[in-house]
Amino acid sequence: MPATLDYILHLADNALILGQRNAEWCGHGPVLEQDIAISNISLDLIGQARSFYQYAAEIKGGDATEDTLAYLRHEREFRNILLVEQPKGDWAYTTLRQFFFSTFQLLLFQRLITHPDERIAAIAEKSIKEVNYHVRWSSEWVVRLGDGTEESRARLQQAVDDSWPFVNELFQVENFEIESAVQVNELQKVWTEKIQACFTEAGMEIPETAGARSGGKKGIHSEHLGYILAEMQYLQRSYPGCEW
Repeated sequence: MPATLDYILHLADNALILGQRNAEWCGHGPVLEQDIAISNISLDLIGQARSFYQYAAEIKGGDATEDTLAYLRHEREFRNILLVEQPKGDWAYTTLRQFFFSTFQLLLFQRLITHPDERIAAIAEKSIKEVNYHVRWSSEWVVRLGDGTEESRARLQQAVDDSWPFVNELFQVENFEIESAVQVNELQKVWTEKIQACFTEAGMEIPETAGARSGGKKGIHSEHLGYILAEMQYLQRSYPGCEW
C-alpha cells in the first residue's frame, strides 16, 4: 500500500476501534447523562473514521468502499494503536484512556489542518471541535475521580498503571507516518505537559517509564482486536453488501 493510504487507514482505524470500545458503554453508563455523553463520543469517533475510510477507498480504488475497509479487512491489516483496542475496563479506565487519546488527537489534528493534502486537512478541521469536547469531558472525569473518594482514586490509579505502557506507541514513528507532514514524536513533550497539568489537579502522578507495549501500527495486535472484529464484522460477513 502507498504510504498515504496506510496513514489514512491508521487514522481511521484508531477512531473506529475506540468508537467501538466506547459503544460498549451504551446503556451501561454510571448515570444517564454520562451514558449519553460516552455514546455521543463514540458516534463522533465513528464519524471521523467514516470520513477517513471514504477518502482511503477513493485512493485505493477498485471495489473498495468505507464498508469493505471497516468490515472486510483482517486483523493484521488494521493499523490502530494497541491502546484503543484494550477492553473497556471500568469507568476510570475508559475515561482515562479517552483523555490520553483525545489529548494526543487534538495536538495531531491541530497540525493536520495545515497538511498539504487538503482532504486530510479538511477532516481534521471538521473534527477539532468534537475532539476539544472529548478532551474537556475526559479530563474533568480524571480530576473528579482522582480528587474523589479512596475508591475512585484507587480505580484511577489502577487505570493509569494498566494503560501507561501503551501510551508510548502514540509517539513511535512508523514508515507510513514519515511523509505525513506531522512527526508524532514531536508531540510527546507537549502531550506530557498537558497530562501532567491534569494529573496535578487530580492529585495524581505520571508513572516512571515502564516497559512499553507496541506493534499495532505494524499490524501486530493484542488478542483483544480479534474479538472486536469478530463482533463488529459479523453482520457484513454474514450478509455481504450491507451499507452503513
